[in-house]
Amino acid sequence: MYVKIDFNSDEAIYIQLKNQIIYAIATSHFQEGDNLPSVRDLADYIGINMHTVNKAYTILKQEGYIKLDRRKGAVIAIDINKIQAINDMKDELRSTIAQAICKNISCKEVHEAVDDIFSEFERR
Repeated sequence: MYVKIDFNSDEAIYIQLKNQIIYAIATSHFQEGDNLPSVRDLADYIGINMHTVNKAYTILKQEGYIKLDRRKGAVIAIDINKIQAINDMKDELRSTIAQAICKNISCKEVHEAVDDIFSEFERR
């Protein structure tokens, strides 16, 4: 598993790790049922504390991206609750769209940006 952590970023390491795993799922680098590295292995690979990896995994579990199995470890298990996912996404987008409006970014420009980003994740 390739992980790139920016140790100079203001974003917490566990959030960077969580986001990179979500990105890997979205781009099909991870599929339903795939195992993630153990907490210890990933921490050693990146050169970070095991608690940081554990925190990222815990959040991924809470958000419905993985399940933790005593025998298999962390396994990709996408939560299929689409209505809740849409509502959560709307909540997260409200702040971003408010910021866009303050910067005079039009609805059309927002849609174009979303389309551009979404196309990065389209499965081939």
